[in-house]
Amino acid sequence: MAFPRTKCLSPLLLLPFFALLHANLSSAADTISANSSLSGNQNITSSGGNFVLGFFKPGNSSNRYYVGIWYGKVSLLTSVWVANREIPITDPATAELKISADGNLVLLNQSKAIIWSTNVTASSNSTVAVISDSGNLQLRDESNVSRVYWQSFDFPTDTWLPGGKIGLNKLTNENQRLTNWKNSDNPAPGIFSLEIDPKGTSQYFVIWNMTKSYWSSGTWNGQIFSGVPEMTANYIYDFEYVSNASENYFTYSVKDKNVISRFVMDVSGQIKQYTWLDNMQQWILFWSQPRQQCQVYSYCGSFGSCNEISQPYCNCVQGFSAKSQSDWDLGDQSAGCTRNTPLQCGRSSNSSNSEKDKFLTMSSMKPPVNPNTLAGVGSSEACELACLNNCSCTAYSYSSGGCSVWYEDLLDLQDQYNGSNASTLRLRLAASELQSSDSSKGKVTWIIVASVAAAIACVAIIWLVIWRRRSRRMIQETKAVGGALVPFRYSDLQHATKNFSDKLGSGGFGSVFKGSLPDSTVFAVKKLEGVRQGEKQFRSEVSTIGTIQHVNLVRLLGFCSEGTRKLLVYEFMPKGSLDTQLFHSPSTALDWKTRYQIAIGTARGLAYLHEQCRDCIIHCDIKPENILLDDSFVPKVADFGLAKLMGRDFSRVLTTMRGTRGYLAPEWITGVAITAKADVYSYGMTLMEIVSGRRNLEQTEEGGTGFFPTLVASKLIEGDVESLLDQRLGGEANMEELERACKVACWCIQDDESSRPTMGHVVQVLEGFLEVNMPPIPRSLRVISETSENINFFYNFSSNPSSQTRSATSSSSNTKSSTSNSSGA
Repeated sequence: MAFPRTKCLSPLLLLPFFALLHANLSSAADTISANSSLSGNQNITSSGGNFVLGFFKPGNSSNRYYVGIWYGKVSLLTSVWVANREIPITDPATAELKISADGNLVLLNQSKAIIWSTNVTASSNSTVAVISDSGNLQLRDESNVSRVYWQSFDFPTDTWLPGGKIGLNKLTNENQRLTNWKNSDNPAPGIFSLEIDPKGTSQYFVIWNMTKSYWSSGTWNGQIFSGVPEMTANYIYDFEYVSNASENYFTYSVKDKNVISRFVMDVSGQIKQYTWLDNMQQWILFWSQPRQQCQVYSYCGSFGSCNEISQPYCNCVQGFSAKSQSDWDLGDQSAGCTRNTPLQCGRSSNSSNSEKDKFLTMSSMKPPVNPNTLAGVGSSEACELACLNNCSCTAYSYSSGGCSVWYEDLLDLQDQYNGSNASTLRLRLAASELQSSDSSKGKVTWIIVASVAAAIACVAIIWLVIWRRRSRRMIQETKAVGGALVPFRYSDLQHATKNFSDKLGSGGFGSVFKGSLPDSTVFAVKKLEGVRQGEKQFRSEVSTIGTIQHVNLVRLLGFCSEGTRKLLVYEFMPKGSLDTQLFHSPSTALDWKTRYQIAIGTARGLAYLHEQCRDCIIHCDIKPENILLDDSFVPKVADFGLAKLMGRDFSRVLTTMRGTRGYLAPEWITGVAITAKADVYSYGMTLMEIVSGRRNLEQTEEGGTGFFPTLVASKLIEGDVESLLDQRLGGEANMEELERACKVACWCIQDDESSRPTMGHVVQVLEGFLEVNMPPIPRSLRVISETSENINFFYNFSSNPSSQTRSATSSSSNTKSSTSNSSGA
C-alpha cells in the first residue's frame, strides 16, 4: 500500500528550517530574548566562554541568591557584577530574569514582583540582553545591535574590568563608582568606594561613607597618575584618561588577551588589582592602595582600634565589644563596638556612693579624628576634669599642645602607632571597668594567702621536675640525631620560645620566633600558616629541605607537625635580615666589601638551589627580607623550598612584598610557567638595593617617587656608576666591582627571561671570572625613561630617552654574543 506523496516532505526542503533553528540556538547561548528567560540553574555564556550570567550564591550564605556575572574560565567562582545587590532572592527556581513588555530587562521574585530593572525607556520593545566576552551585559535593539539602551559597564558594582570605565557624566552629574561589598557573603553596598573627583580634577579618590577621602591617585599628567608611579613600569596594560564636554573617565585594556585581570574595591577598604594564574589556579594580588590596612579610614568602626602588626587587624578597645560579631567574622567591622557598661554620667541614681566614671590610659595611639581643643586648660588634671564634667566627652589627651577632648564616638583609632603625632589617649569608661587598686586587690585572709602560697610551691616543684626531664630529653634528642632533622614536640617548642613571645619577624609563610635549647643553643622557629598538605606529604617535603645544606643557605634543624600546627626550626642568624642592615640602620651602614660578599654569597646559594640540587628548587620570593646574616655577615638564603611546601600558595607570599611590584618578575603576571629565571629577576632587583642602600621604589621627601633601576640603566650608559653608590659610604668602594654589579643586575632584570643569565653565570661574573658587556635597557625601564620628565625622581635624574635606546640597541647584539660565549665557557 502506497502512502500519499502529499504527506511526505523532501529532506532538502527541511534544510533551511534546520539551519534557521541552529542559528537561533547558537545566538541564544549568550542572549536573553523576549521568548526566553533565566531561572534556577539556567544561565547564558558569552560567545568565547569568558563570562557567565545567571543566579549565584556568594560565600557561605545559605539562602540568599543574586543575579550576577562571573568568570567562565576561572575555577573559583568570582563575580564581577551583581544586579540585585540589596534585595536577594530566596528561591531562584521560582524567580525569573526576563525581557518585560516595555523592553526592559527585569528580575522577578517568587511573587512575580519586579525587584530589579534596567529602568530605561526603549524606542522599541523588541530588545535583547546579550553578555559579551568583555563581561559587559547590554540591553540593545534586536534588529539594530549598535543601538544600546543600557549596559552593565555603566553601572559597575565592586569590580572594574578591562574596557569598563570609572568616571563622571557631566550632563547628568552621575558618578560611575566602585562600591565594596558589605562583607564577603553580602554584595550589598558597603561604605568604601572609588570614584573620580566630582569637582572635575583628573584624580581618583577612595572614600569612606561618601564623605571622607583617605587615598588619592594624584592628578593625571598625560601619561600616569602622579600618585601611582608604578604605572610607568607597566607593559601589560594600556591606560587612557578621557576628558571632554560630556564626561571624564579612566579606562584600561589588557595587551595580552590571555591575561585575566580585574580591579576590585575590596571589603577591606583597599582598591586591589588581581591577576589570575591558570597554572596555579588562583588569584594573585598584584597591587593595592592604601598599602597598609590601618591607613583605611575608620576601618575598625567606632571604638575599634587597628593594629598593623597583629592579626586580626581590628579589636575593640577595653570596655567595648563588637556590635555584630557575625559581621566582624565576615570582614565587616564598620558597625564598630559598643560599651559593655554604660557610663555613670547622665544616669539617674539614688545611690550617693555611685562611683564616677574613670579613664583608661592608652599610650602610643593615633589620635582619633575630630578633636576639640579647650582653650585656657593648663594641666592634665584640669583637662580630665573638663572631660569628666561633660557627659558627651568620651576621651581626652593632654600634651604640650594643650587639652584635646573628643565627644561621642571615637573613629580611626590605631594602637602601637609610631607616627609623629602619636599620643597618649585617656578613654572614658565606667568605674566598674577600671576597678581601683584597693577594690581590685580586695582584702584576702591569711588562710587564702597560705593556700595560694602552698599551691604555688606545688606547681613550682612539678614544673621544675618537668623542666629538667624535658631539658634532658631535648638535649639527648638533639645530640642523638647527629645532624639529622629533629622531630620536636609542640609543647617543647612552646616552652623553648617562652610561648612564642620573642618575635623576630613575619612574612608570607608565617611568623618567626626566637627560642633556645636547655644547653643555651639559640634557634629560630617559624610557625607556618596555610599549609595544605597532609602529614605524610609534609614530612616528606621537610625531609627533602633538610638534606639541602650549603654555606649560603639557612640550615633546617628540625620540625614539628601536630595536626594543623606545622613549625620549622632553623639555625639562628644573629645579624638578622639584610633589609634591617640596609634600610633601618643609618648609623651602621654596611661597607662595600661586606655588601659585595653578601651579593656573591646570595648568588652562590641560589645557584646551588637551581643547578646543584637533584631537582631544581625555585625560591619564588627573593628579597632582602629573606637574606639572613650570621655573626660574620655571611649571607644565608632563607625560606627556600617553602613555596612547594605551602602548596604553591604564592598569592599570600607575594602580597607581603615591600612596595608594589618590588621583586616580582614579569612572567608572574602574564601567567606563563615560572622558571628559575624568576629568581634571577628578583636577585637583580635585590642587588640594586644592595648597591644603593635604598628601596628601588621609594617616596621622596618632596613627595615624588624614585625608581632606582631606571637610574642604573642610565648611569651605566653615561659611565657614571659612582653616583649609584649608597651615599653613606662616601664613595668608598671598588669601582670595578661596582660597575660589574650594576651590569649584572641590569642583565638579571631583562623583560625576556631568556635574556637573563643563570645564577651560576652571575656568580662567575661577580667573582671576575667572566666578562660582561653593557646590558640593553629593559623595555619596561624605557617606558619610565620616556616619561621621566613627568616624575620627580629623588635622584634628580634627567635623561635623553632616544639616545639611551639607540645606545642600548647598538650594543644589544654584542652583549648577547658575549653572554652566549660566557655560557659556553
